[in-house]
Amino acid sequence: MSRNLSLLTPSGHLTLGNLLGALRPMAAGQGDADCFYGIADLHALTTTHDPARLRSLVRETAALLLAVGLDESTLFLQSRVPAHPQLAYLLECTAYTGELNRMIQFKEKGRGVDSTRVSLYTYPALMAADILLYRAEQVPVGADQRQHVELTRDLAIRFNRTYGPVFTVPEITVPPAGARVMRLDDPTRKMGKSDADAAGVVLLLDSPDVVRRKVARAVTDSDTGTDAVRPAPEKPGVSNLLDILTACGGSADGIATYGALKRAVTDAVVAELEPIQKRYAELAADPAYVSAIFDAGAARCREVTGPVLAAAEAAIGL
Repeated sequence: MSRNLSLLTPSGHLTLGNLLGALRPMAAGQGDADCFYGIADLHALTTTHDPARLRSLVRETAALLLAVGLDESTLFLQSRVPAHPQLAYLLECTAYTGELNRMIQFKEKGRGVDSTRVSLYTYPALMAADILLYRAEQVPVGADQRQHVELTRDLAIRFNRTYGPVFTVPEITVPPAGARVMRLDDPTRKMGKSDADAAGVVLLLDSPDVVRRKVARAVTDSDTGTDAVRPAPEKPGVSNLLDILTACGGSADGIATYGALKRAVTDAVVAELEPIQKRYAELAADPAYVSAIFDAGAARCREVTGPVLAAAEAAIGL
């Protein structure tokens, strides 16, 4: 059976964009693969953060991963699998500064700030460890992470050539197309959890009233003609609302005005979120149950990653 692997950094509250673009496709693919889905709390330390907020986001994310239906997967917290940072150091000893200097995310997150953390600079080595520890043969990756997976391949090839064949060199694949959800207030930007406080971002735990207010304020355009409600490159706000409506199981048939469109989108989104929020409330009331699932997942990850780390340590001379 093939192996699927994905880690989510708890940098903010999960959004409708995360659900439709990533989490729902992840849940749908569970029956066809051995799935490992982690919360990358170590990655969250690469930039300034509040420890209490991080712990809260980890708890919330853990319950939401179960609430959206990832209960057939191995779920784990990255920091509870010691092989991740241990292999990351061995890969730091394999990487060159020139390679890390070229990483786009380091440049972007370091732009305009007085100083950056060393962990942000070496973060690609930890991401490479996340991948190589599970011997994944294929890594579905979007454009924003492709450079990191290419570096992962380079490090695996260099390590194998220098010290012996330890790592599976993963192939980069294009992930199944999930819905690409843009912000309601700025349809040129993706709806991401790092912007979770923005008015144009729908959170998975937003109440129906909050969803209604956010959708009501969504950007459309000044077109009021008979064919105003249609997808078009020059109508990114309307196109985004139509995409959300379709992805949430609604239909635009018979909708002729922006007001009617926004009401339909609101109803579809609320219906999509209702069962998730209900299940989340049950899980949040039983944190011991959630912790037990993630503890079991971390134990399985330690079994899977231990031999890979041991082989890498032996090969490099430890």
